[in-house]
Amino acid sequence: MNDATEIAAMMTQIGQGARAAATQLATAPAAAKALALTTAADAVWDNRADIIAANKKDMAFGAEKGLSPAMMDRLMLDEDRIMGIVNGLRAVAAQDDPIGAVTEEWTQPTGLNIKRVRTPIGVIGVIYESRPNVTADAGALCLKSGNTVILRGGSEGFHSSQAIHACLVAGLRAAGLPEAAIQLIPTRDRAAVSAMLQATDYIDVIVPRGGKGLVGLVQRDARVPVFAHLEGICHIYVDASADLDKARAVLVNAKTRRTGICGSAECLLVDQAFLDQHGDILTRDLLAAGVEVRAAGALAETAGTVPAQADDFGHEFLDMIIAAKPVDGIEGAVAHIREFGSNHTDAIIAEDDKVADQFFRDLDSAILMRNASTQFADGGEFGMGAEIGIATGKLHARGPVGAVQLTSFKYLVTGDGAIRS
Repeated sequence: MNDATEIAAMMTQIGQGARAAATQLATAPAAAKALALTTAADAVWDNRADIIAANKKDMAFGAEKGLSPAMMDRLMLDEDRIMGIVNGLRAVAAQDDPIGAVTEEWTQPTGLNIKRVRTPIGVIGVIYESRPNVTADAGALCLKSGNTVILRGGSEGFHSSQAIHACLVAGLRAAGLPEAAIQLIPTRDRAAVSAMLQATDYIDVIVPRGGKGLVGLVQRDARVPVFAHLEGICHIYVDASADLDKARAVLVNAKTRRTGICGSAECLLVDQAFLDQHGDILTRDLLAAGVEVRAAGALAETAGTVPAQADDFGHEFLDMIIAAKPVDGIEGAVAHIREFGSNHTDAIIAEDDKVADQFFRDLDSAILMRNASTQFADGGEFGMGAEIGIATGKLHARGPVGAVQLTSFKYLVTGDGAIRS
C-alpha cells in the first residue's frame, strides 16, 4: 500500500471505526472486558507456534536491516516471552475495572453532593518500535480502561504484531465487544504514522514508545496531544554510605540484565568518598561482566576502561556500554543528573537515610529508587500487570502508564432542588 490516497482512506476508515467502538466500549461491562482479555491470553498461548514463526520472519528482517544486538533482543520472542505476554494479559484482566470508580466524594454547604469518577479518554493511538509485546500490553490496557486503540507497530515487528493482534481480536469477538476496539495498522508505510499524528477528529491522545528519534518526531509533528515517553538515561549514584555488596549486585543487574530496555542503567556516578574506601571494585565488576566502561576522572585509571567523551554523558546506549565518573557526594550526583538526565529513572545506593531523602527530594525524575535495580522501572513490576510506556512529562500521566493512567474523569453532581442565590 503506497498510494497516499489509499492510506488516507484507510486511516479514515480505521479512525471512524475506533470512534464508533469507543462509544460502545465506554459502557461495556467489566466482565466482558475481562473475558476478552483472558480469551486473548489463551489464544496467544494456543497459537504460540504461529507467533514464533511470524517472529522468525521479523528477526530475519531485523538482521537484514542491521539492527543492534540490543534491538534484536527487544524484537525476539520465544516461549518464555510469550508466557510473559500471556501472564500480562491475565494480570490486566484480573485487575479492578477502573471505569466508574469514585476517586473523590464530598458534599458542599449548598447541599450538592459531588463525586469525581473515572471515565475513558476515548481513542488512544500507540506508535511503537521493535517490541511486539507492546501490541498485547497496549491493547490490554486500553481495553481495560474502556478506550479503543489504534496500534502502529514498528516495521521490524510487523509479522509478530499481526499474529498477536489476531489473538486480541479473537478475545473481543468471544466477549461480544466491537472488533474495532483494538486495531492494528496493516502497513509498514510511514505515511500511516503521519496520518495518525494529524487525526484530531478520531484520536484523543498519542502514546509514542520508542527511541529519541521516534518520540521527537511525534512531539514535533503531532496535532493530537502526546503522552511523552522520552529516552531512559538512567543513573545509579553510589553514595559513601552504600553497602558494598548491595552496590555491586544492583549495579551489574541494572546494566546487564537486559541492555535494550529503557530501564537499563546508562551512567554510574560514584561518590569520591566511596572510591577512597573501596577503590575501583565497581568498575572492575562491570568490566568482568563484559561491559564497556567509558570512564572519567579517577575511574579512568582502571585498566580496560575507555576514556569518556563529553557526549557519553546524557547518552542512551541500549547496549553493553556505560558511562562512569566520580562525583563529590550527593550534591555532585544531583547536579550531574539534573544536567544529563531524562527524568525517567534514577537510583541511589545508600544506607544513610538523610542522603537518600535528599536524593528523592532534589530530583524530579518520574521514578526514583533506593537500593534497587533500575530494571524494575516497569509497569508489571509496579503491580500494574503491564504498561504502555514510562511517561516522563508532568501532565496527566507520569511514570508507568497502566490502565488507571489511561482514564480521565467527570464530576457527578446531585442536589435536591438546589438553586444558586
